[in-house]
Amino acid sequence: MATHDLDPLLAGRGYRSTRPRQAVWDALQDGAHRTAEEVARAVHEIHPEVNLASIYRALALLRDLGLVRESRLAGGDQASRWELAHPDEHFHVVCDRCGRVDHHAGSLVAAITEHLSASHRFVPERVELVVHGHCVSCDRDHSHDDGEPWIANPSHH
Repeated sequence: MATHDLDPLLAGRGYRSTRPRQAVWDALQDGAHRTAEEVARAVHEIHPEVNLASIYRALALLRDLGLVRESRLAGGDQASRWELAHPDEHFHVVCDRCGRVDHHAGSLVAAITEHLSASHRFVPERVELVVHGHCVSCDRDHSHDDGEPWIANPSHH
């Protein structure tokens, strides 16, 4: 979505565009998966007057309106990552070595929701699927001198 699309999206839900809301929206347009602190840094580069509380409120409102997604992409107490909203069919693929995050679109999420509905009498409302591993670039970086990929635990093959 283009940055100018925020005004009608908010107005259609009974909200008005404010400088913090627009600044947060703009900071997420590059498709990156940012922490709230990274969003705040991006906002402050252009709008240093926007305070941190306003940024958090804008993120929460945009999330509640379904315009952005908050995801936990790493285990433990890692910070949430924020991005523009996307369909559930787009799940996250996270490289645990370099931190790269990509989206993968496929039928896996639909298969899970159909299975839960049909076999477990459960109605999924939102699916947050995160797959951890390592990317091809990191695999190449960890290759042995013989060119074979580095395998962390070869007994699992």
